[in-house]
This record gives sequence, C-alpha cells and structure tokens, in this order.
Amino acid sequence: MACFCCFRCRYDGSGTNSGHVRLEELPTVKLDTSRMGSEVVVVKNGRRICGTGAALANVPIVQNKAYFEVKLQCTGIWGVGVATEHCDMNTIPLGENTDSWVLRHTAALYHRGEEKGTISEMPQEGDVIGVSYDHVDLNFFVNGHPMNSPISGIKGTVYPVFYVDDSAILDVHFKRFYHQPPEGFEEIMIEQSLL
Repeated sequence: MACFCCFRCRYDGSGTNSGHVRLEELPTVKLDTSRMGSEVVVVKNGRRICGTGAALANVPIVQNKAYFEVKLQCTGIWGVGVATEHCDMNTIPLGENTDSWVLRHTAALYHRGEEKGTISEMPQEGDVIGVSYDHVDLNFFVNGHPMNSPISGIKGTVYPVFYVDDSAILDVHFKRFYHQPPEGFEEIMIEQSLL
C-alpha cells in the first residue's frame, strides 16, 4: 500500500516515518545584526534597537510603495529613515552624508548635512512614527497623522535605517502595524531571490 506524505517524509512501509522534516522559519524583515554600529544592541528578535549607533534592515525596499513603523519606547537622540548599504552605522546622527535620509528626534529632516524641512509634530515617548517610501518621496506620520513634509530626490537602493543614542530605545515594526498604512502602501516584501 502506497502512502503519500505532503510533508515529504520518507515512508518505509512499516507504518512509521523514517525521516524527519526540518521546518525552517520563513525569512522576515528585521534589523540586520551584520550591518549595525559596533555599540548598537539589537534585541527582541531584531525588532528593538538601543545603545549607540545605527542599524539597517536586513532587506532593501524593492517594491513601489513600502511602509514601516517605529515606536519610541524611550526618548533620547534617535533617527529613522532610509539609507544605502554604504552608510556608516557608527557615525551618528545620520543625515550628514549622501547615503542617508532621516527624520531626527528634533523633528527635522536631514540629508547631506542639510535640514530639508521639519515635521509639524514633535514625536514624544510612546508615539508611533510611520514611514512610507515610493522611490520618489519619503513621508512620515506621527500616530497615524501625515506630516506632509516629504524628503524627495532619493537615489539608489535603500534600506530602512534607525539610529539611537543617549538612552533612546526604538521598537521597529515591519508588519502588524499600529496604524493603517496610506492607501496603496504595504509591508516591505522580501525579494523572491532572497527566499
């Protein structure tokens, strides 16, 4: 009698399975411990950053419209935005060079060492900052409210980036968001070639 096993177990005819199926966790978007500052601490399965320095997400933003969030667990010096893989994760604050575009704890938007604007609401401890990116504009939201102060002109392949200092703690969320993403935006997808 033949037996079909949907988990690709080996059946030896004795009524028992002679092989085991190794279940592997599907790749998820999280903070990348191989691309972070030397004094950064990443915990909670790649979802919390503390210490001093920056960390990139483990995958770039490849889709047309991506969204992610960060919850300010503890204020201090912090920043959130996007950066290329060439960005120095030990040099903070980010936004001082050509490789990063960030919202800083001061409510100012920075790139190339220049303030590119400000958001209308100063984020406080417990607030959730949403970030949308469509390869044209990088937009920010505070507790679900659009700040309508985009950073434009971003070039190249970018990753979500976060930095902390002075006791700041950030929890990053790449899915199961606190607030509804803007229409057409969704969680960051992992490219099929990475699966």
